[in-house]
Amino acid sequence: MTVANDLDGRNAVVTGGASGLGLAIAKRLASSGANISIVDLEASRSAIPDGFDFFGCDLAEPDAKSTLGVLAEELGSLDILVANAGAVPPWRGMRDVDGAEWAKVMAVNTWGVAASIGAFADAMSRSHHASIIVMASINGFRAHPSQVLYSASKHAVIGIMRAAALDLGPSSIRVNALAPGPIATDALMGRITQRHAEGGPSPQDVIEAMMAETALGRMATEEDVANVAHFLASDASAGMSGSVFPVEAGLS
Repeated sequence: MTVANDLDGRNAVVTGGASGLGLAIAKRLASSGANISIVDLEASRSAIPDGFDFFGCDLAEPDAKSTLGVLAEELGSLDILVANAGAVPPWRGMRDVDGAEWAKVMAVNTWGVAASIGAFADAMSRSHHASIIVMASINGFRAHPSQVLYSASKHAVIGIMRAAALDLGPSSIRVNALAPGPIATDALMGRITQRHAEGGPSPQDVIEAMMAETALGRMATEEDVANVAHFLASDASAGMSGSVFPVEAGLS
């Protein structure tokens, strides 16, 4: 795929960018000329591709915002923030909700997003192309059985995005959200395989059922998500803020 360098020279931070959708987005932005800084757990440092900078931070920690402030000062000005870092808990119904698990996932999925936006807001106000892209999910506006915690966290993420768009709009910072449907990442396949081992349907049956629900007859891919992230990061979306963009191959 030939890509124009429409992000040439722009600074981009991608949280949770060491793997999965975060890494796919980071590579897509880099292919358009962006300078990439990955924020992830320190243990992920060795997985970072050559040419990317790395900053270790646990976004679930209460001091995450001040820790990220160090990176914000180093960069000086930031054009693109992809607040992607998040956790997906095991399937668990209402009768089995667990307090410790709830607090841990909410810390990553909601505080991590808010802390990232807050930490980089001043640096982004110095950019003429400031765009924040928050990783939500179709579970931010619909629910599935046994996913109450994940659904609650992603509903909250969309609320954070909308509030941030209003707060930061006067500084010419755009804030939007991506809402992927099921994507066949290693993480998703691992959860499906684990559920099968616990008595659930086979991975093949699950994937076929997911594809059958879409208008396109397939699952959306990491590349699909990364391409929409690039659009939201670029000047092509300059008039858009406070919106949610589903990437799910047309789920009915």
